[in-house]
Amino acid sequence: MFDIGFAELLVVGVLGLIILGPERLPKAARTIGMYVGRIRRTMSGIQREIEQEVRNQEIREKMQDPMRSYLSDDELKARQEEEARQAAEEKAYEQAMHQQEEDADIEAKIKSMHAHHPTSEKTDGENTITPPNDK
Repeated sequence: MFDIGFAELLVVGVLGLIILGPERLPKAARTIGMYVGRIRRTMSGIQREIEQEVRNQEIREKMQDPMRSYLSDDELKARQEEEARQAAEEKAYEQAMHQQEEDADIEAKIKSMHAHHPTSEKTDGENTITPPNDK
C-alpha cells in the first residue's frame, strides 16, 4: 500500500520517542496499529464487495444470453449481425404492412366517394338524365 522502507520507519520511531517520550510511545504505537488494521480491514472489505459485484454482473449477463459463454468471439459477432439483420427485415415487413393498410383505406374511401356520387347517370324522378358528351 505505502512504500515505506526500514529507514523511514526508523526516523518515525526516533521522532516519536523524542516527541512522545518513552512512557506514551507504546500506547501511541498500539493506537496507530489499531487504526491501520481497521483501515486495512475496511479496504479489503470494500475490495471483496467490488469483486463480488463484478461476478454478479457477469452472471446476470450470462443469464440474459446463456449461449454467450459457449460461443467464440467470431460466432458471437456473426450471431449479433444475424439478429440485427432479422430485426431490420421485421421492421421493413411491418412498414410494408402498414403501407398496404393505408393503401387499402384510401381505396375504400375512393370507392365510398364513387358510391355516393355516381358520375355516369343521374335520375330525376322518372326521367333519366345523361351527362353531355364533350366530344
